[in-house]
Amino acid sequence: MGYAIIAWDGPDPARRAASRDRHLAVITRWAADGRLALGVPLFTPGWQPAGSLMVLDVPDKAGLDAYLADEPFATEGVWARWEAHPFRIAPLPYRALPQPGEPISATRTHTVIVALDGTDEGAAARRIAVREAHLARVLPAAADGTLAMGGAILDETGIMRGSIAVTRHATDEAARAWLASDPYMTGGVWQEVMLHGTRFAPLPYRPLPHGS
Repeated sequence: MGYAIIAWDGPDPARRAASRDRHLAVITRWAADGRLALGVPLFTPGWQPAGSLMVLDVPDKAGLDAYLADEPFATEGVWARWEAHPFRIAPLPYRALPQPGEPISATRTHTVIVALDGTDEGAAARRIAVREAHLARVLPAAADGTLAMGGAILDETGIMRGSIAVTRHATDEAARAWLASDPYMTGGVWQEVMLHGTRFAPLPYRPLPHGS
């Protein structure tokens, strides 16, 4: 288990530009030693930076605190607020993430999907009822590159409360069309879904947890 940080920039875009090189140096080091599984920016529909998704592969909250103390976007006021959720990456046959030397796109290539489960009494039972069908659907999506990374948002006791997925969809419309037939959607598991455009920075990522 690790952590997923969903962070939102403050109103001054100049702060991000001023801290960007230091941020890249930190996340390059964290990716190289395996503590950063994935880090991507979040963009507005008008393709302006809005925040970040950082997925940490750390064993405990001390690792989360160490990252936040090291991260210029946190310490230099780029992020005005953030949420850190216990997170478990689903072991799937993902394709390799972009590595140093690969080009970075000037436009949106992927979508970050944050989907929260219901909070009613039947929420956990709905997830359990369709979980195997959901996994059967995302396995080939990981293999063909549609799903770049996905996993479960957990509460502090390890109970699944939602999902985060990064998918190869360049528009919200394409991402929503793909989501529409997921068993977690048709089965009423996900009650709130948020989409954010993104692209990858090539970093020395370790392989994601892999399944057959």
